[in-house]
Amino acid sequence: MERLLNPLVRSIEITGIRKFYNLIADKEDIISFTIGEPDFKTPEHIKNAAIQAIRDNHTSYTPNAGLLKLRQSVSEFFYKKYQLDYQAENEIIVTVGASQAIDIALRTILCPGDEVILPGPIYPAYESIITLCGAKTIYCDTRQSSFKLTAKSLSKHISERTKCIIIPYPSNPTGVSLTKAELKEIADLVRGRNIFILADEVYSELTDHHFSIATILREQTIVINGLSKSHAMTGWRIGFLMAPKEICQQMIKVHQYNVTCPSSISQFAAISALEQGFNDAKPMCEAYEKRRQYVYERLTKMGLDTVFPDGSFYFFVKLPKNYQGSSFDFALELVEKACIAVVPGSAFSLYGEGYFRLSYACAMDDIVEGLDRLERYLQG
Repeated sequence: MERLLNPLVRSIEITGIRKFYNLIADKEDIISFTIGEPDFKTPEHIKNAAIQAIRDNHTSYTPNAGLLKLRQSVSEFFYKKYQLDYQAENEIIVTVGASQAIDIALRTILCPGDEVILPGPIYPAYESIITLCGAKTIYCDTRQSSFKLTAKSLSKHISERTKCIIIPYPSNPTGVSLTKAELKEIADLVRGRNIFILADEVYSELTDHHFSIATILREQTIVINGLSKSHAMTGWRIGFLMAPKEICQQMIKVHQYNVTCPSSISQFAAISALEQGFNDAKPMCEAYEKRRQYVYERLTKMGLDTVFPDGSFYFFVKLPKNYQGSSFDFALELVEKACIAVVPGSAFSLYGEGYFRLSYACAMDDIVEGLDRLERYLQG
């Protein structure tokens, strides 16, 4: 029966991140720098709001787009934070994490044969969804521009089939952001063309200078965000999609038939996150800043080449100069010989080969011990 399955589904694979994570899951004494998940706990006021929602029997379906009260909170939060101006009634959809928001956005706008431009290296989920839509991924190599997508490099890849450009900054896996000036150049290039911008801004709270391209190219931009990284709510699965109403009214159809609505309990928790936890990310950012500086200094002293990240919680590091194998071989060797786990760069497209991703979203003690092990391995 397998031969009868959708060939597009058969052509995609489980992400390299999860493959490697599963590969080392049963290993003992491993310090893992693999999964991008905050080591902080969900704030108490958010958990209490969820408990109260259960006690108040808020356990029914909600409107497809999410509770109006939550959408109003989303509208106010992102306007105050980033000057994003979206109406709660018809320009915001609450989704099952940012991942589902990306899925319904791409499935709404893409047709077979369309092209989507991505900066490489990049988180792998986008390409799989693009493939399932029958569209084609076009990679724009950012390795020579400090992993930043530029208007100049983009212009070489835009064609009559280009339907969408994905701007995922702050970036997973590289940790870099784009400045207002850099985004303005991209907006000027794309403005007036029949091209969507999909701005995945889920790491926006983990940098102190985030600027959204939607503030200068609203009519062509779809904004994705969520609470997983900003409020340590990965398991609550709450994301947000913001777009002009004429786009949202089509995306809500896909969303409705996909999940109906997100968890009602998680939505009540999300209201507390946005209204009472306006600055919940601040202590996390302060901790990440200390870790980031420490990791950078250690990696530099080891002679490893990396770009200093200014957002998210990742370093994208070049393999040692004298290493001859692949990034997967290197990551596997670290597990076997150093008892530490990183993600091979090949998990982030072919443009990630020759690198590895190190997440510092883990306890400082683990970071110190893990880097000690890495240093001993390199010296050996």
